[in-house]
Amino acid sequence: MIVLWGSNARDTHPIFFHHVLRALKRGAKLYVVDPRVTSTARFAHRHLPVRVGGDIALANAIARTILAEGLENRAFIQRATEGFEAFEAVVREYGPEDKGAISGVDPALVRELARDFATADRAMICWTLGITEHHHAVENVWSLINLALLCGQVGRYGAGLNPLRGQNNVQGGGDMGALPHKLPGFQDVEDATARAKYERSWGATIPPNKGWTLTEMFRAMERKDLTALWVIGENPAQSEADAHHVRSLLTGLDHLVVQDLFVTKTAELATVVLPACAGFAESEGTVTNSERRVQRVRRALAPPGQARDDLWIVAEMSKRLGRDFGAPSARELWDEMREHSPLHRGMSYDRIEALGGIQWPCPDEASLGSSFLHGRLWEEPVQGPKAPFHAVEHRDPAEALSEEFPLRLTTGRRLSEFNTGVQSKGLASPLVKDEAIEVSPEDLAALALREGERVRVRSRRGAVIAPVRVDRGLPKGLVFLTLHQPESVDTNLLTIEATDPRAGTAEFKAAAVRIERCE
Repeated sequence: MIVLWGSNARDTHPIFFHHVLRALKRGAKLYVVDPRVTSTARFAHRHLPVRVGGDIALANAIARTILAEGLENRAFIQRATEGFEAFEAVVREYGPEDKGAISGVDPALVRELARDFATADRAMICWTLGITEHHHAVENVWSLINLALLCGQVGRYGAGLNPLRGQNNVQGGGDMGALPHKLPGFQDVEDATARAKYERSWGATIPPNKGWTLTEMFRAMERKDLTALWVIGENPAQSEADAHHVRSLLTGLDHLVVQDLFVTKTAELATVVLPACAGFAESEGTVTNSERRVQRVRRALAPPGQARDDLWIVAEMSKRLGRDFGAPSARELWDEMREHSPLHRGMSYDRIEALGGIQWPCPDEASLGSSFLHGRLWEEPVQGPKAPFHAVEHRDPAEALSEEFPLRLTTGRRLSEFNTGVQSKGLASPLVKDEAIEVSPEDLAALALREGERVRVRSRRGAVIAPVRVDRGLPKGLVFLTLHQPESVDTNLLTIEATDPRAGTAEFKAAAVRIERCE
């Protein structure tokens, strides 16, 4: 059994979805939890049309059903988890017909998914930005983890919890320490022993405090505590919520450096632009996929013009700032990292190439890597810390609907294009459609509009003009836009900056808007 929750995987992760289709042909069941009837939902055994922001209520209602019918894996809970009693006390209130009804899902569908998930030999939950782009993103994820722990659907082949990454090598970025509170190998920056290893290699003192998330950086810009920014391979002027506000903060910096392949919207605001070469075909190094498998990347082409490798640019910048690392190769950098990271220690370039990739943890060169990150939870007794349940309550979207702004805007991606359009704009493809505000047939009729008519979409933060297009998979009251074509529709002028305090992710999925006819 596969549950795709807040994921239109057919459009956004098509290679992964190919494997889902293979599983369906072998008899697996697919449940899709999504406010829209997406192209993915059309392949599902069942589609659960959750109300935007109702994911915790739905997960708790599923858990309540499993407990009420005695379908939980009690032996696994007692052996491998902690915090169950507090979790059970909360979900007891979320019957599918009472508090669980906040989700908007038919109670019969809630019960069906609950029974199938609890009794499946192997079941997995996969999610994407539909879960994480909310002001309670971490709690959304915790609610899904609770379901897996409740039924012991974790740490075994064909079962588990799988966040499908939004871009290639997001996992690899985390592996290398591109997180504000972690060193390479996911070691805490507040851990003096971990810091000491890297301080010896780098010949520098590492501050012991956590850094800022991107959201916290923008708040620091408002306070004038952050006056210079170096942006590598990111386009926040286009991708961040409440774009008017973000761009005003970026233009107010004393110094903005952008290192990228293309002149992005952010690069247009920069003091200095450093042309980088592409990770694909023009770089050496490694990439880590969603199952933690590290694979080699090899340079096939020389970078064009003045473009330089990211590693070369960073090393040259370091030299000018007073610390000369020489000209390290990608392999030398990898070897330094694995020397200090217990997760990667056994992963030499030669072994990665010989084995066609290795999954961490790989503690030494006798290890073939680890297929299951949480397999220890099935050991008797459990080795290491137990898995925690989290008691989480439903919370409404940060921005309520009103008479002035009666429609809920949710954003997402399409198969034909990618993120803010930087890498995919200009494609000559029959798949590419002009950006449009998609509405339900009921809303089109209520607004007295014609399909193709240009309208103004307005939120409390700004407005965009777009043609209107009917999507019969949308429920009444929900409208949809992507971020792919900022030149024609600057979607993030509409979205709200409300963020999750733990993860720093903005609530791209739940802005309040209205649609006006253009004169």
